[in-house]
Amino acid sequence: MQKFKLAISGVLMLLLMSWGMAIWLSQEPDTFDVVELAKANAQTAKPVVGYTTTNALIQVTEILLHKSGGYLSNDITPPFSLLDNMPAWELGVLEMVRDLALSMRTDLSRSQSQSVENSFLKLAQPKLNIDHRSWAVPAAETEYEEALRLLRSYRQALMDPSNRDHQFYARADNLRELLKAIEKRLGSYSQRLSASVGQDRLNTDLAGDAQARQSTFTPAEQLIKTSWWRIDDEFYEARGACWALLHFLKAIEVDFADVLQRKNASVSVQQIIRELESTQQSVWSPMILNGSGFGVLANHSLVMANYISRANAALIDLSELLSQG
Repeated sequence: MQKFKLAISGVLMLLLMSWGMAIWLSQEPDTFDVVELAKANAQTAKPVVGYTTTNALIQVTEILLHKSGGYLSNDITPPFSLLDNMPAWELGVLEMVRDLALSMRTDLSRSQSQSVENSFLKLAQPKLNIDHRSWAVPAAETEYEEALRLLRSYRQALMDPSNRDHQFYARADNLRELLKAIEKRLGSYSQRLSASVGQDRLNTDLAGDAQARQSTFTPAEQLIKTSWWRIDDEFYEARGACWALLHFLKAIEVDFADVLQRKNASVSVQQIIRELESTQQSVWSPMILNGSGFGVLANHSLVMANYISRANAALIDLSELLSQG
């Protein structure tokens, strides 16, 4: 009997330790001040154009890899492999990191469409595209760390007044290209979150062009509903993406200050930031609830979709402002 009691106590202790570790590993990182961090790293009161955005990209990626418990998406051993909320959050952050890195490579670091790619960014950006679940040959962390090394080299080159090969061009057209990519990303998150309750959606894929065609037939109306198994994954992926985007927009507000002021668009960026800050409010429920739209229980996905949709609408308006003369 004594051995049985010891065995039960051991099992309970193991479960309690696993539960505590799961809570620790699932803690989301706090936000940070992109402006003060850039000044501290650059060791100057006013870093050069592009430094704040590049530094924010580097810091967000570093936090992704070195937060509590490290990077979890490619862990294959328990209890790490049993967690899904934090890996979903990591994927959301990574998607935004990839979008900004691609924009920096193709637009922000190039003066014209016929200009040469930046030598650091053309190597760093592909390394961020490795499968986030890859755990060996190569491991995702290895590739992301190499991308960080190259991004730090680019950041350092921006501060060198004698080095004219590494630039960051804060122009309205460059910013608009980045915003268009973000619009599509947020639109996807909004739709996926809204599908938590199931919706009958009409097919608008070819709307606006009577001669448009698509590869395979899709019905004129279909039910779109997220599997209950993925409700929390969709929520935390969107939450991670908004966390990363929040920092990037605060950095963009600094580097593109003159452009935004000329277009009288600074307040638009501030409104988008405010909506994204709302997505980072504490989740007090022990699980992501999936109540119906006007039901008794809350639906966290619909609340998140609301904030993201409002941020996306403001992004579209901002993009229009930037396109005007």
